[in-house]
Amino acid sequence: MSEIAFFGAVEIGLVYALVALGVYLSFRVLDFPDLTVDGSFPLGAAVCATLLVAGVNPWIASLVAALAGSMAGLVTATLNVRFKILHLLASILTMIALFSVNLRVMGRPNVALLMQDTVLTPFYGLGLPDHVVRPLVVLVVVVAVVLLLSRFLNSEFGLAMRATGVNARMARAQGVQTDFHIYAGMALSNGLCALAGALFAQTNGFADVTTGIGTIVVGLAAVIVGETVLPARAMLWALVGCVVGSILYRLAVQLALSADAIGLQASDLNLVTAVLVAVALILPRMRLKAASKKREAVR
Repeated sequence: MSEIAFFGAVEIGLVYALVALGVYLSFRVLDFPDLTVDGSFPLGAAVCATLLVAGVNPWIASLVAALAGSMAGLVTATLNVRFKILHLLASILTMIALFSVNLRVMGRPNVALLMQDTVLTPFYGLGLPDHVVRPLVVLVVVVAVVLLLSRFLNSEFGLAMRATGVNARMARAQGVQTDFHIYAGMALSNGLCALAGALFAQTNGFADVTTGIGTIVVGLAAVIVGETVLPARAMLWALVGCVVGSILYRLAVQLALSADAIGLQASDLNLVTAVLVAVALILPRMRLKAASKKREAVR
């Protein structure tokens, strides 16, 4: 693997680390299977790209993109909480609707950002190669998000949200407004995914309506790999595990696609993704099974 390919994989891994953090919030903290991610990720890219073309400050454009993603999460939460639609079906409905919304936002299937200023522009020309600057800037954003999210989830409000995901009935018995915490958690989750989409558009120089396809699988893969490689009870380390899992996942994909002996091509990305996720799911089970057999043998 070349140096450029390595830093490119790390860059994409850091961008999708924000998706992994959003998926962790919905799947692990709230126990809410959410497929809205496949729509909120390109929504963030679409909103950000459209605002950048209109001359809006890149940081403001990224913030507005995150807010747009939060609104998408609120729609899914409303369908589930207010109208009692199954969470999986509610997220699918929102995801389908967002495809048309994204087309409306951009006015066409894709928007190019090659000549537009982005959050990366001020850091170019400082003596570092461009392929090193991009992951460093994204890393700073990811570290800030991890620290803020850890502080939030360890606060009183965050603990109530975690209790909602573990046992909503018991949380309600303790006076927790579970519905409100679901709204807040879903908004935050999809806001992070939309922020990832905004950074993806700026680092890659375009926004496309199809970029969200398979995003939820990538996010889940990062979470699972992170939990396998860095199992932790503390919330901060669990979030760090999501970031590490995302980077390792992208590096594994890049290695697989770069290995000439295997004969894989770029078109095999979805196949590689499925295999890696399957392996990440199977390995922990095999370890538990082996440990159980050892305990039985000792007895």
